[in-house]
Amino acid sequence: MNKENAGIQDYYLTSDLALSATISLWYPLDCVDKTDPQKVTFIFKRDDNLDQLIESFWRGSLKVEPQMYFNQLKAIKSRIYARE
Repeated sequence: MNKENAGIQDYYLTSDLALSATISLWYPLDCVDKTDPQKVTFIFKRDDNLDQLIESFWRGSLKVEPQMYFNQLKAIKSRIYARE
């Protein structure tokens, strides 16, 4: 991720695995930051609709297809353990 060309406010960062899997159903995962050995940070490019999606997640009003979510969760976990 090139933070020189874009401000950090242009990205959404979270270490929540369930939220990351949910977001990645609609938004590509831009980067996985593994610099802290105790915690992984998932980074998504922010747009006007991302905050609304996140708010729906936390309110419990977001509906997703369970098998798609499970497959996305496995894909996110593989990014955590991938050697780069």
